[in-house]
Amino acid sequence: MKFIVAIILFYPFLLFGQVPILSEGDIHKHFLKAKTKFSAFEKTHGHFIETKNVRLHYLTWGKPSGIPFIWLHGSLSSAYEILPFADKLVKQGYNVIAIDYYGHGQTNIPDHEVSLYHVADDIKFLMDHLKISKAVIGGWSRGGFISTAFYDAYPEKVLGLILEDGGSVSTNNNYHKMDSTTLLKTVRENTAQVFNDTTYASEFDAYRAFFDKNENDDQFELLTWVKLDKSGKWVFGDGLWKLFNMSTYEESLDNILRPTRAPLFAESMAILEPKIIFRNLKVPVLILDPVSKEDLFPFERENEALKKQHPALISHEIFEDTGHNIHYQRHEKFIEKVTGFLQTVRLFTGK
Repeated sequence: MKFIVAIILFYPFLLFGQVPILSEGDIHKHFLKAKTKFSAFEKTHGHFIETKNVRLHYLTWGKPSGIPFIWLHGSLSSAYEILPFADKLVKQGYNVIAIDYYGHGQTNIPDHEVSLYHVADDIKFLMDHLKISKAVIGGWSRGGFISTAFYDAYPEKVLGLILEDGGSVSTNNNYHKMDSTTLLKTVRENTAQVFNDTTYASEFDAYRAFFDKNENDDQFELLTWVKLDKSGKWVFGDGLWKLFNMSTYEESLDNILRPTRAPLFAESMAILEPKIIFRNLKVPVLILDPVSKEDLFPFERENEALKKQHPALISHEIFEDTGHNIHYQRHEKFIEKVTGFLQTVRLFTGK
């Protein structure tokens, strides 16, 4: 699937500028294949667990006896994000677990207020259910921030942390460096890229709306997003802008300047401060840091400063000319750095 790097934090599965290479009939054939493939895949890898907060969907690969590796996806992605790398990790002896957190994939948004730390509680609940005492915890973008929140709440449960462009520096750090004029302009531009929730007449219509016509395959992972809402309409990623508190310019500005006015999920993202959480760091951390002209989180200096505080524990890897989505754009280098780090974790922990 083609990702648009410029707005990847907000809507990584949204597709623009597609050339209609495939016919309607071709897409429908892919849809039917996707239905069959998705059902079979979920029977093998998909699971649900009822936590205190939500009916949580997650995927697993590998043997339960393997070293636990838990992955947390980015904003508007899903547990399927780790699919291209899961088998490689399994071959190295890892038991891979990927979680859909609130409003993503097949996990609904809870009726009560929740935060990043509620997700951390759900992960701990799942680990206890699976009898996992410790795990490598990793994530991309917002998933990185949830990983950091998990370490803050349950440090004794963590073997190591992988933070892919998220979770190592406060999310509002760059915004707070801007003068007021630049800040307001930036927030308005980002808000213009927000799309309202849309309903569809059928499951196929929802699938087709996000199907990348430039890729001649079934893209079965799209179906993890498609569901019926309470009114009986088909939806794709329903309610996420509200969860993020980013539906309007004013909401986005509150997240940056007045986070205590924001709903708890957005507030917890805005006020999370890794510099405090990592003050007494005890586990290895891999920071994957992309650099480009459109850098969403230009935190190279802050990440390097954090590494200097913990030189024996933190690895800081720079990805030149790379957008926010490292694992998609730099597939081979991403897995090289991750697997190399996992060897370090094994040496550090004796696993």
